[in-house]
Amino acid sequence: MSAKDSDRGDRASRSSCNSKATMIVVSNRLPFILKRDENGVLQRKASAGGLVTAVAPVVIRGQGNWVGWPGIHLEDPNEKIPESDPNDKTPTAGLRSEKIVPIRAEPKLFDSYYNGCCNGTFWPLFHSMPDRATFIADHWKAYIKINEEFAEKTVHALHLLNKQKKDKNGSPPIVWVHDYHLMLAANWIRQRAEEDEIKCKLAFFLHIPFPPWDIFRLFPWSDEVLQGILGCDMVGFHIEDYCLNFIDCCQRNLGCRVDRKNLLVELGDRTICVRPLPIGVPYERFVQLAQNAKPVFSTSQKVILGVDRLDYTKGLVHRLKAFERLLEKHPEHIEKVVLLQISVPSRTDVKEYQDLKEEMDQLVGRINGRFTTPNWSPIRYIYGCVGQDELAAFYRDAAVALVTPLRDGMNLVAKEFVACQINKPPGVLIVSPFAGAGEMMHEALICNPYELDDAAEVIHRALIMPEDERTVRMNHLRRREQLNDVDSWMKAFLKAMDSLEEEADDLGATTMQPVTIDDFDEYLSKYIGYTQKLALLLDYDGTLAPIAPHPDLATLPLETKHTLQRLSNMSDVYIAIISGRNVDNVKQMVGIEGITYAGNHGLEILHPDGSKFVHPMPMELQDKVVDLLKSLQEQVCKDGAWVENKGALLTFHYRETPVPKRAALAEQARKLITASGFTPAPAHCALEARPPVQWDKGRASIYILRTAFGLDWSERIRIIYAGDDNTDEDAMLALKGMAATFRIVSSNIIKTSAERRLSSTDSVLAMLKWVERHFSRRKPRANSLTYKNARKARDTIQMHMSYQMPSKTSPRHSPPHTPDKGSSGSDSS
Repeated sequence: MSAKDSDRGDRASRSSCNSKATMIVVSNRLPFILKRDENGVLQRKASAGGLVTAVAPVVIRGQGNWVGWPGIHLEDPNEKIPESDPNDKTPTAGLRSEKIVPIRAEPKLFDSYYNGCCNGTFWPLFHSMPDRATFIADHWKAYIKINEEFAEKTVHALHLLNKQKKDKNGSPPIVWVHDYHLMLAANWIRQRAEEDEIKCKLAFFLHIPFPPWDIFRLFPWSDEVLQGILGCDMVGFHIEDYCLNFIDCCQRNLGCRVDRKNLLVELGDRTICVRPLPIGVPYERFVQLAQNAKPVFSTSQKVILGVDRLDYTKGLVHRLKAFERLLEKHPEHIEKVVLLQISVPSRTDVKEYQDLKEEMDQLVGRINGRFTTPNWSPIRYIYGCVGQDELAAFYRDAAVALVTPLRDGMNLVAKEFVACQINKPPGVLIVSPFAGAGEMMHEALICNPYELDDAAEVIHRALIMPEDERTVRMNHLRRREQLNDVDSWMKAFLKAMDSLEEEADDLGATTMQPVTIDDFDEYLSKYIGYTQKLALLLDYDGTLAPIAPHPDLATLPLETKHTLQRLSNMSDVYIAIISGRNVDNVKQMVGIEGITYAGNHGLEILHPDGSKFVHPMPMELQDKVVDLLKSLQEQVCKDGAWVENKGALLTFHYRETPVPKRAALAEQARKLITASGFTPAPAHCALEARPPVQWDKGRASIYILRTAFGLDWSERIRIIYAGDDNTDEDAMLALKGMAATFRIVSSNIIKTSAERRLSSTDSVLAMLKWVERHFSRRKPRANSLTYKNARKARDTIQMHMSYQMPSKTSPRHSPPHTPDKGSSGSDSS
């Protein structure tokens, strides 16, 4: 890091992260590394890391202290910590040795505390891997003794500040205790400070996950750990899930009175605030590293990048097996992609980690041996440390980043990758839902590392993702990480410490009552805000109208229709109904003018001005539709089953068929549909015969948004999508991270990409009423949406359609019940 970088980072930190109180940081390690030279003289080496970058300048400016272990055992108690090198320009350069309070512990005791209890018990247990945890009383005793040592040194630091009268503006100093190594220290610090009549505020931050109660209670001394943490005034975790896990444990283990809505725990006569504080990275620093880094890839192949410590929580074995599955299922990627896995050595003296390294070496060798060609090997494996300059180049030039831990507190690799994505078009980020980053980085592709087939498909999707989708997803990710960088995290912490009571968060009720308008306040009001336009994309059957035995009976409830009618008259609300029905039929069923209708899952789109888009179809399919219709009618239309002819689609309905006969009829229909060259897609007691074109509700939704709002639609609007079946999942997947999505379900055994589940069409009506109430309270704006403006925006767009068909194709003719106003590529006037 150059002096210029450091100065700029320090200026940014000065402007946003000034503390009203002097700070004492207590962490297992000091923010630098101590080593001895060849003459045995101590030398101080800079330590990289976002925590140090954000926290050290605040400690230095406030003339605070840092308590921690120096990394080596100092036998001479009088040996002083050296000052930083005069040429050192890193954030810790100004941390003078007199402000450092080192821990001097007996080596065997420290090993039992660190390797035995911290890494042998807490690390696997808190990562929800209790089978790897050991529960040894001697290790726990060592943990207690070392935490007492840290507490004693911290109270000594408080006395030093007290003597120097360093309280700023009369504010008591903040003691900030970090991570799972020191979960007992705060209680003893508080007791000793009260005994010595020293005022201070205490905070704790956990950098790894906090497990749920059924995992945490396996630890024999769990009560002591909770009470140790509750010695603080404020407890911080990366994400809200960890906060709620902790609060649940406090209630169920200790019997504390808790307030889940406001994230509060009461212990004795004290109230402890629990806060989600997601950590970030020094964003601008990584951007500059990426701009200055030299290219490191000499291949034209797409590079899938993995960067991890060699640790069992990182899911490295699962990742390699998922990549192997990708090559099995999608051989088109052979010789086209390379997996570059960088594994940083970790705990090399522990047998479990040695076994993991051996397993990784064997797996890499087996996969390479299986797939390698004369000009290509699928996996490049680097076991070692990589410098930040080279790492930034890897981040910048990778096509895909795989961040797929089995469990992780946050995982900053995902954020560093995003910061370095300065190329156009950018790469794609894949994250595990079991990392904190998976909860925060909504526009990344989510990949369950335990599901190898699913993981392989997610990697495949990332490799073939269109440039426009890659760009919009990465733009969102980069803006969020730039805004929520590590200095922002530091600022959020200081804000929480200065005004604990005023900054309580409203999490809403935890007991689910029947859905009301108010239930959508927390979720939607924060998302939509009071200045954004809204696009409502809604399915019809099962979403707006209850499912009926026959499509003609699925009528729109009057209250829902009137609500939609009023919403359609609001200048900042755009409505599109996207149905599997024929476009004219869905318009007839809804009966509202001035909104967009999409039929046949988006193959036909009728714009508010009357213009129509019809997706082009292979000519050969027109005859096949007739033949398939005849085959279905002759062979499977019995026992109440029938075929609905929608023009572009055929739907085989068996809702009225007796249940025992449904499976056989559906299987026979599926075979007929497949044999005719169509794709059978399940629906509510129905099978749809879809043409082999790359078009679905997801592609149709993006097309509708682009035509209505322009190419930069994602910057200009908020989106709500609601649907009830598998066809809607295509849209929810395409809009994931860019829309508020609802899946209407009557059963829990449904996998969905939606962010929320609703129980019925009545719940959808409540949501629509919330939208009406929300926008009724807003004042009209001069640049509010009008359909004239939308038409003008649409006329400027050149749509590129992608579909699978034989070389001989022609635009599809309009079906009998639609106007002759079709378009074969972009919508017509």
